[in-house]
Amino acid sequence: MNWRAIMAIVRKDIKVVSQSKGVTIPLIIVPLLLFVGLPAMVGLIPLFENSTAELTSELEPLLSGMPAALRTEFSGLSQIQVVVVLALVYMMAPLYLIIPLMVANVIAADSFTGEKERKTLEALLYTPTTDMELFVAKLLTAWLPALAVSLLGFVVYGLVANLAAWPVMGRIFFPNWTWIILVFWVAPAAAGLGLASMVLVSSRVNSFQEAYQIGSIVVLPVLLLVIGQATGVMYLSPWLVAVLGLLFWAVDVGLLWLGTRTFQRGELIARL
Repeated sequence: MNWRAIMAIVRKDIKVVSQSKGVTIPLIIVPLLLFVGLPAMVGLIPLFENSTAELTSELEPLLSGMPAALRTEFSGLSQIQVVVVLALVYMMAPLYLIIPLMVANVIAADSFTGEKERKTLEALLYTPTTDMELFVAKLLTAWLPALAVSLLGFVVYGLVANLAAWPVMGRIFFPNWTWIILVFWVAPAAAGLGLASMVLVSSRVNSFQEAYQIGSIVVLPVLLLVIGQATGVMYLSPWLVAVLGLLFWAVDVGLLWLGTRTFQRGELIARL
């Protein structure tokens, strides 16, 4: 493959995306809320003693139903420390996966439909690149920024969480092994899941909004993880996170294989 041509397309697409307010605003606001606003709010919990007492009493059934390994991890912690760790380490873990999915979805939705709306798709399709090179370029255009945002968000979240919770914890408590595996194994796969499905969709629809709405269905598995954690049905232990990542990567391979089989610029030209 001609990687020089591929990277030229990637650089051009990322430049165009960075100039679109409809794409960049969600990519800034949502990570700020999750990675800065949420941990800062949790850090304020100790300032409200009545709310803290009510919260711990409400969480008592959830805490009593935890797996033995998780209860062992919480041994030696006060009630308020358990609340902070549960919120910032465990409840936040599945929410984190929304970021690489969202970034990949938004950018990939713009990968072809944006070209159609800007009337630049025809010129792109007639460039001296193969179908495979064009497909890979569109994938990398969404995957690389998704990785960058998720890694930067992880660093920012770690700093804010440890600083905000320092009055309660009195030590650095984040990240743990679950988060390490989540960031470096599952998040790239989650981004791949979002962009692979979105590129397939966006090459067949005519508008950015239509592509984004259809492709957003891939967020449902992550929402199920959020519900599972919140209700105490499951907890993301390191081994479970590793298996989840393996499952995501397997789905990615299947979608990419389907994409390479079905992606043809001739169909795109016919849809112009």
